[in-house]
Amino acid sequence: MKLRIAMVGACPFPAPQGSQVFMHYTADCLRRQGHEVHLVVYGYGVGEDPPDVPIHRAVRVPFATKTEAGPSLAKPFQDATLALKLHQVVRKHKIQVVCAHNYEALLAALLVRKRPLLYFAHNAMYDELPYFFSHGDVTREIGRFLDRTIPRLADAVIAPHKRLAGYLVARGCEQERVFVVPPPIDASPFEPMPAGSELPPVLYAGNLDSYQNLSLLFKAMGRVRKKYPDARLMIATASSAAHLDAEVIRAASLEELSPFLSQDGVFAAPRVSWSGYPIKMLNAMAAAKAVVACESAAYPLVHEKTGLITPDNDVQAYASALIQLLGNASLRTEMGRRAREQILKDHQPETVGARLSEIALSVWESRSKNAGSA
Repeated sequence: MKLRIAMVGACPFPAPQGSQVFMHYTADCLRRQGHEVHLVVYGYGVGEDPPDVPIHRAVRVPFATKTEAGPSLAKPFQDATLALKLHQVVRKHKIQVVCAHNYEALLAALLVRKRPLLYFAHNAMYDELPYFFSHGDVTREIGRFLDRTIPRLADAVIAPHKRLAGYLVARGCEQERVFVVPPPIDASPFEPMPAGSELPPVLYAGNLDSYQNLSLLFKAMGRVRKKYPDARLMIATASSAAHLDAEVIRAASLEELSPFLSQDGVFAAPRVSWSGYPIKMLNAMAAAKAVVACESAAYPLVHEKTGLITPDNDVQAYASALIQLLGNASLRTEMGRRAREQILKDHQPETVGARLSEIALSVWESRSKNAGSA
């Protein structure tokens, strides 16, 4: 059976952020399973709309321009218009299942009261809120309260890794309604290049928000340059990037990111925020890059097989791992090859799409059966 699905995200779309990329990849892999998928998003985005899925935009809030993650004064107004647009899409297209990506989208879907409702958890608010607000203890408690009260209202929860799934179960989600499904990644846009004999750059791609922990990378590069004075740090981002000790490349789309990741290099993922699943790391692995990551956010990696994992915020260990890969072309090649193989095995869109389709159908059938017997 094929379903009519509305996938809602409380965000501008498209945009070069992990959440938006994750949502698009998820919509596309469900579409490949034959389902009719509609994206419902804020009233603006960056760049050209993808041609493969219908996009329904909420009314544009005049003073809303932010594309980065995090709170803003416009958010409550945007979320209200998003809920209204979702209600219209549900009625017009006779939507059977709603998929909500992240908290605000889940709240918008709950306002619409359409069931069944699948919640795609991108993070825990207990972990992420302190990066955007001061008074960490207070914001952590607010995040803990949100984690305890909101996700459990969905009919099913899709978590990208076991640690987040376990955390949400401990906060009150019923275990049988929580599923671990890794994000889908299409590796075909990336054409890996073989490692060369020259010193390659250290690569980073993505936004520059505080939770990315780039200060660790900059400190580590200072130590790397004691070993390799000519070591280069290249950053591909759509964010404003002034006064950085790096070569900054503008990358606001997958088309701009692909050649950046395809070059010989070592990919750095310094993030320590544990609850998310860095899509940038998956893209780097798809491009056959050896990755250096901190242990709290290294979910896709296998240490010394597909990358190197270091203790959180250990500058010396992180620098040593970068130095090890920079100086060993055969090691970069072998780890990169294995990393790409892992993406093709565990994150292949058809495989992930089949699993998500199975969950969506199961929840829809269960809801339909209960409604019929009521």
